[in-house]
Amino acid sequence: MGTTQLENVPEPKYWHLKTVLVDALDSEFEVGEILPNERDLAARFGVARATLRQALEQLELEGRLQRRRGVGTTVAPPRMGVSVGPSSGSWPGATGDAWRTVGCVEAAAPAAVADVLGTDADEAVHTVRRVRSMGGQSVATELLYVPRASVPGLPGDLTPADHAPAVLRELHAVELDGDDRAVELGSARAEDAKQLDRLPGAAVLVVTTRYFSGGRVAAVAVATYRADTCRLTFGDSGAMEITHHGQERHAAAS
Repeated sequence: MGTTQLENVPEPKYWHLKTVLVDALDSEFEVGEILPNERDLAARFGVARATLRQALEQLELEGRLQRRRGVGTTVAPPRMGVSVGPSSGSWPGATGDAWRTVGCVEAAAPAAVADVLGTDADEAVHTVRRVRSMGGQSVATELLYVPRASVPGLPGDLTPADHAPAVLRELHAVELDGDDRAVELGSARAEDAKQLDRLPGAAVLVVTTRYFSGGRVAAVAVATYRADTCRLTFGDSGAMEITHHGQERHAAAS
């Protein structure tokens, strides 16, 4: 990896440095290879470590680099397609759902979610945690919030192992009127970061889905996707898909 002088570059130093680093990644490094430490990189390019860190963070956000606990910064593998569209119009856990359930608790929902559900701030709701993997790697984690009123037939003596399956089963017995989604860039919370093998505060894509039944919001799912490996595309049908480097595809219509 060579050196460069950035003092007279008109654009921000970190942005130009990012371009130089991209050229180096394409020509000098293999997927999974560990980059030199920040001190060495900053010295080679004649920049402050803060400038270097900005460039690395941008490359991580764009999916070119990955920061891994106990390893360091590595060259990211090509992105894989992760379809979001096919689940539209069905309850979570329906046939073909690619998510894996890992647990369920009863606890108060975050204030913003409670407001959408119309529940009291301290009212416990069923909270199902699910994880989605591709190629042996966790790419997303989800919290599904289900008020007690949405699953009135749920038994009261469930074991921890039966809790999540029972909640999903009761949801499937309810008529689904429709759903909608919103997507935004966020920061990984500690538990989500652990599930996704990311550092807390890392950039993530947050997909919030509201499920409607009987004229009200019957459940809310908040799915957190790795922003370093995922980008969103929207098809003409309105279906949505997450793709990875070099694999532009459209989700099938629901």
